[in-house]
Amino acid sequence: MTIRDATPADLPQINALYNATIVNSHISFDVEPWDLETRERWWTQRDVELVCLVAADELDVLGVAYSSWWRPKEAYRTSMETTIVLADTHRGRGLGTELLGALTERLRDEGVHRAVAIIALPNDASVALHRSLRYREVGTLTEIGNKLGRYWDTLVMERAL
Repeated sequence: MTIRDATPADLPQINALYNATIVNSHISFDVEPWDLETRERWWTQRDVELVCLVAADELDVLGVAYSSWWRPKEAYRTSMETTIVLADTHRGRGLGTELLGALTERLRDEGVHRAVAIIALPNDASVALHRSLRYREVGTLTEIGNKLGRYWDTLVMERAL
């Protein structure tokens, strides 16, 4: 398994991983799966400063971690939101620590000041992963998202880089 920059060739597998999260859980607040054309637009519209890494073996993308702007205003340019999605078959095996760790280190090396994670609750595994990488809890937004017939809270965590 290697961690590397994502390429356009990875987009179908990235999309499949993300869509599984949309359809099968409350963890993504998207409610409809993305078609490949939408994923390709997401890719081409990303600013060059944003990072997208994949964990992959010889055949498959096993996880993706990427940064996005925390907020669109210029004063927030050194704060990034981080997102990680893993294949069900590779959760709980240390891959998340490696992949999210690589992303946060890359962001630090590129001069990002703060990494922010928004975690839909409950999600003990994601909270533990972020804590292990020195993210700290800064607040909970209650009943902020509505999916699968109910309201969900989100935990905001941050890491100084």
